[in-house]
Amino acid sequence: MDEEEIEKAVVAYLKKKGFKQTELAFQEEQQLNKNTNSRLDPDITKKILSFSEFETGPERYQEEYSKLRSWAYSSLDLYKHELLRVLYPVFIHCFMELVARGHIQEARAFFDSYREDHEMMHLRDLQKLEGVLSPSHLKEMEFAHSIRLSKVNIKMCQYSYDLLLQYLHKTESITMLGIINERINFQVSPGQPGSISDDAEVVTLVGSGPDASLLNQKEIHWGLLEDSLEERLEKTGGMVPDSEKFDGDPKEGEVDENKKKSVEGGKQGASLKKQKKDKVGVATGKSSRTEGSTVTTAPRVKSELALPAIPAEVEHSILEDLRNRVQLSNVALPSVSFYTFVNTHNGLNCASISHDGSLVAGGFSDSSLKVWDMAKLGQQTGPSFLQGETDSPSSEHVLGSSGGRRCYTLFQGHSGPVYSASFSPYGDFLLSSSSDSTIRLWSTRLNANLVCYKGHNYPVWDVQFSPVGHYFASCSHDRTARIWSMDRIQPLRIMAGHLSDVDCVQWHANCNYIATGSSDKTVRLWDVQSGDCVRIFIGHRSMILSLAMSPDGRYMASGDEDGTVMMWDLSSGRCITPLVGHSSCVWSLAFSGEGSLLASGSADCTVKLWDVTTSTKAPLKEENKPGINNRLRSLKTLPTKATPVYALRFSRRNLLFAAGAFSKGA
Repeated sequence: MDEEEIEKAVVAYLKKKGFKQTELAFQEEQQLNKNTNSRLDPDITKKILSFSEFETGPERYQEEYSKLRSWAYSSLDLYKHELLRVLYPVFIHCFMELVARGHIQEARAFFDSYREDHEMMHLRDLQKLEGVLSPSHLKEMEFAHSIRLSKVNIKMCQYSYDLLLQYLHKTESITMLGIINERINFQVSPGQPGSISDDAEVVTLVGSGPDASLLNQKEIHWGLLEDSLEERLEKTGGMVPDSEKFDGDPKEGEVDENKKKSVEGGKQGASLKKQKKDKVGVATGKSSRTEGSTVTTAPRVKSELALPAIPAEVEHSILEDLRNRVQLSNVALPSVSFYTFVNTHNGLNCASISHDGSLVAGGFSDSSLKVWDMAKLGQQTGPSFLQGETDSPSSEHVLGSSGGRRCYTLFQGHSGPVYSASFSPYGDFLLSSSSDSTIRLWSTRLNANLVCYKGHNYPVWDVQFSPVGHYFASCSHDRTARIWSMDRIQPLRIMAGHLSDVDCVQWHANCNYIATGSSDKTVRLWDVQSGDCVRIFIGHRSMILSLAMSPDGRYMASGDEDGTVMMWDLSSGRCITPLVGHSSCVWSLAFSGEGSLLASGSADCTVKLWDVTTSTKAPLKEENKPGINNRLRSLKTLPTKATPVYALRFSRRNLLFAAGAFSKGA
């Protein structure tokens, strides 16, 4: 075979790629080699020529991917599920390579031919990539751009990895080999293949940098704060159940079991709501407080933030609530009080409930924020429900067709839709965030705006007060989360690292960490003092919409757009178990006061209660075994008639509050 042909092929390739220095070095080497009678290995010669031939041929992508797919599906069952993991990232990058080279028609044909293979697991990704129709789209579309910049992490055993390499070399699938080398980072483990049930964790397309495993080795101090109110209460006599006091409590004993709604014509549609007294103590008084209370056994840590002082009367009130807390378990479920917004005309974006359930806030698309006082609603003679429409913006009181007065306080100041609201732990302040890129602090006592915080450059999706008040965290479309204090108009810390929108934020129980959930399908844990990312949690297959921390600070729950909830161990960074049951977005999560139950609220119009204690008490020996499946047990599903669940909150006495907007089409 003529060596000049090979030389020309290599030089042409280097010129095409713009490797000028490499081209010069190659030519110099060729000049030196002319003085010797060295000859190239025939196999290498063949590969170089074949590589130069198909460099411009789009049909090679289709041909080689088809062969790789057939080989993977015909592999031994023991290794098949690991080998099939390679197909999706190779499919995506073949498609984008064809688009980048300008072969648009071939790219569309390739995409349409094999998309059905991946729709079950990656439907949302495929729907986004359908819009890629030209090379410029690869740069302009955030999702596609982030995929091309990052490597995919894939876990597989050593034997599966060897099988794959042998196949690629034997069949001379140089196109597939190039994509796999450039785009995939294999995490090879010795021994037998992993369990097929682990597939949620082993392939992550976006957001998994090579440093994720190193980050997750950092030490996490997940305990509770020293000298917390719970610890003080234990020292002064412990939490002794007193269910009789609970029966007589007028504020927390009311439970909205069945909301019988009748919708009348026009804007003046009315809704009737029946409330019943719930004998909370009867079911819950049987279980002891020491059993199942994970908070008492949690280690104590020092706060990295200067904590605000708690007023004496507020401290007394909180201690009284903790003293009268009902102990929940898998046999003693909470009472639920559901607040339903009606006549919102799809204008309600978010809802928030104060810690004692006495105040409910709603953020609306017309840039307004409204707060209802439940005590005032209870005093009215007319039907008691939350009115969302704004017939009279200047007045706090709006009259409906039934003549019943519906009281709310109107807060105006934002210049765009309000996306999040958060009450301070004591209910005296309220935060709101908006598409106008600002966060506003309101006083619920003065009914006035106190501060407007500016720092984010794009819409602020979520804002949350810390468990001790004073500090708060926000997250935005600008891919950052920020920590603020009420007395400063500039952020104290900026957390950057997510590859897409940061959609939700949640404080750790000891205030030393915050967690953020993103559209890049990852959750990150950040150190508040340093601003560094200390954990990356990988496993979700769609954007994360909600987060919750267990009261002892050891576990975290995250909910996504597909309806999956995942429980994570903060120490190891591992997923303990996925919670499968919701059929739509999980918008809200909340742990009970002692941490034995998890409540999840979804767009599928249900609230689900999960047994946390059973799964997290798995034996330590079994914890690290591959394939062990400790799924949380679903204790109860509480359906609403047609109300997607926007917000959940366990009160300090363990009554569960929920809120949502009645939707005719739900």
